[in-house]
Amino acid sequence: MIKDEQYMRLAIEEAKKAGEIGEVPIGAVLINGNKIAASGFNLRETQQRSIAHAEILVIDQACKRLGTWRLEDATLYVTLEPCPMCAGAIVLSRVKRVVYGAPDPKGGCAGTLMNLLQEERFNHQVEVVPGVLAEECGQLLSRFFKKIREAKRLSRLDNSSLQ
Repeated sequence: MIKDEQYMRLAIEEAKKAGEIGEVPIGAVLINGNKIAASGFNLRETQQRSIAHAEILVIDQACKRLGTWRLEDATLYVTLEPCPMCAGAIVLSRVKRVVYGAPDPKGGCAGTLMNLLQEERFNHQVEVVPGVLAEECGQLLSRFFKKIREAKRLSRLDNSSLQ
């Protein structure tokens, strides 16, 4: 869908902001109706809070802005498939749709490892649209972690040359 790609591009811009400050580049945008209710990115390292994932921050921001915890008409765009914590927050806040970019083989709970978003035993299920601009989203993450690995390698080389 063209709209899904447009909003995912906004989430990608948020992810880039995270990468610029040394955070894992994951961005999210929450649309309620046809308006942006919230946008943000990972801040785990900056805030030293394990729950400062992009999705959690955006859901919290949207609830405050809209004055309700029920986000029944909302679509959440996120560059990486939600983890178990974020999937739980999405279900509990009644988000209607989740559109994500890259799959997460180590923690994805929107269909990769498990699918908490569409678990029938919960009282709310979420429509899931996977793989929107997946390659671009995945490349952001790959480049980020490659840069970290390279910096660690160079640091080890520097330390070994000092000895």
